[in-house]
Amino acid sequence: MTRTDPLDVPRPDAQLHFGVFFQGVNHWTIWSDPASGSQIDPANFRRVAQTAERGLFDAFFLGEGLRLREVDGLIHDLDVAGRPDALTQLAALAAVTDRIGLVSTSNTTFNEPADLARRLSGLDLLSEGRAGWNVVTTDNAWTGANFRRGGYLDHADRYRRAEEFLTVARAIWDSWEDGAVSGSAGAPAWAAPGAVRQVRHQGPQFDVDLTPTLPRSAQGHPVIFQAGDSGEGRDFAARNADVIFSAHGSDFDDALAFADDLRRRLRAVGRPDDDLRILPGTEIIIGATEEEALEKKRWIRLQQVTPATALGIAGLLWGLDLSDRDADGPLPKEDPVVAENDGSFGARRIADPRQVVAEWREKADANRWSLRETVIALGPQRGHVGTPAGLADKFAHFVRHGAVDGFNVTPYLIPDGLDDIVDLLVPALQERGVYRTEYTGTTLREHLDLREPLTRRSATYRRQAG
Repeated sequence: MTRTDPLDVPRPDAQLHFGVFFQGVNHWTIWSDPASGSQIDPANFRRVAQTAERGLFDAFFLGEGLRLREVDGLIHDLDVAGRPDALTQLAALAAVTDRIGLVSTSNTTFNEPADLARRLSGLDLLSEGRAGWNVVTTDNAWTGANFRRGGYLDHADRYRRAEEFLTVARAIWDSWEDGAVSGSAGAPAWAAPGAVRQVRHQGPQFDVDLTPTLPRSAQGHPVIFQAGDSGEGRDFAARNADVIFSAHGSDFDDALAFADDLRRRLRAVGRPDDDLRILPGTEIIIGATEEEALEKKRWIRLQQVTPATALGIAGLLWGLDLSDRDADGPLPKEDPVVAENDGSFGARRIADPRQVVAEWREKADANRWSLRETVIALGPQRGHVGTPAGLADKFAHFVRHGAVDGFNVTPYLIPDGLDDIVDLLVPALQERGVYRTEYTGTTLREHLDLREPLTRRSATYRRQAG
């Protein structure tokens, strides 16, 4: 149901949350602009994180790429390709930031829980309770080829493994009692007897027997993020996550439908319907006027989807090598080739591209679009475009009517792509009372206004929730 009545505001005191997503491998970051910086220079990671912290963002996210995209067996050299190990990079950023959360995208398919849980605990302690974990899965053999086990994991098993992985990780994080470590040099022992419990787990995916080596941080557990959009993914988030990313953040009605669906799933598993923060990924383009913002958007899209990139994307759809075609000419006249996935771009080919090609041709003919214009117009429609005041009004409406809790912002330029948001949009949001004017806590869990970790809640609370 569309909520438009300005007097019917279900969440009048809601506050907008921002995260920044440092993508790594992608073609959305404009690497060809003279103002673009290196994707592996530590100074640029530091610049983005510190700018986000100056803008009172909740968190800095690092993506994960376990294999570079390829086309016909060759590295896809149109992509930005720079993705240091997330936990290593975030540990470095912990030393040059004070409040902003630090979130690692780490894969449950090609890691082991005892090792990853310990490393996440280390980041959480090092940052004094600012760590988060974006739980992702992989089921394809293309990525698995880089690992000893290869593409062994069936698609249906990926969330089963992820859930068991998270169960083991939480048991490890819960193994140290509160106050386990002595706070006095005069205590009879460094740790209270029985304060550290052994973790034993036997399941379909993992057989673990260990005594964890690290106590909990100030926030109890790293904050759990998840980005699945399928029914399985949404259910996994409802059972396990603190925050969910989504692609449902551009259109209000679509965002609200997604949020309402998540709230139904939360209630179904016995959680309060405000127990999960919803942060769609987005790009934000700001201009002094609406016309300037739209012109800026057009320039950005042309930089993101270069002629070569447009031909590469269309070639994946057609199943043909289109590299010698004119991207500013018409769409290919050939019919698409329906073929098995060959791992191009590290993605699956569309099951039946003929229908998609037919739609592209119909719209391209009606609008007199070139191939490149078609790829831009019919590709992912990402983000928000406007003036600071207009965007602030729009975002206030989204958050106060329960469509989102905030946005995970993807800058189109590194390292300065957040400057307009921090310098222009944040003050406009603060004027409307929907954005913090200072950090009021020190941990990521506090920034997001989250309850205790699920496994740390009282038995009374769990009975009431169930």
